[in-house]
Amino acid sequence: MENILTQKPKKVIAGSKRVQKLIEKLAEAILEKHPILEDVVLIGIRCGGIPVTNRLREIFKNKLGVEIPVGYLDITLYRDDWTRISQHPEVKKTEIPFSIEDKTVILVDDVIFTGRTVRAAMDALIDLGRPKKIELAVLVDRGGREFPIEPNYCALRIKKIAPYDYVSVYFKELHGKDQICLESK
Repeated sequence: MENILTQKPKKVIAGSKRVQKLIEKLAEAILEKHPILEDVVLIGIRCGGIPVTNRLREIFKNKLGVEIPVGYLDITLYRDDWTRISQHPEVKKTEIPFSIEDKTVILVDDVIFTGRTVRAAMDALIDLGRPKKIELAVLVDRGGREFPIEPNYCALRIKKIAPYDYVSVYFKELHGKDQICLESK
């Protein structure tokens, strides 16, 4: 039997339907700036950026009939805290089966907080080539930046959040359900 005192309080901010509407909102914002998606590629940051990236690709395919190039980026060794996490970090696979040279790369993640993940992702991208431009699309901005990095596209901004709280995004592809939750440590 689980101790009630060890359970973490969780507040559901968005359920399945709202998560899908937020991803559609993100797609619309991207299409406003790039209506034909010419020379645009999507690169999802592992792990939460992958479901958002794949769903954006599907929306663009259904709306425009365009098959936009998609890749996935592992930033483990680019993190500035990887030695704190583990002496043997689990490095996953970067899968970008196309050149990013002279492309507009839309970097995709589920949540932006300090900006450190995005900084690491940009370092990793630059090691792969020289994009024309890097833009950032996030599902949720929870504030609390430690680096001067802001998303170009954001579906949901959470303005007042305690420093000890965090935003968890669950995707049916990874967790069996779509949900955005505010949780306490």
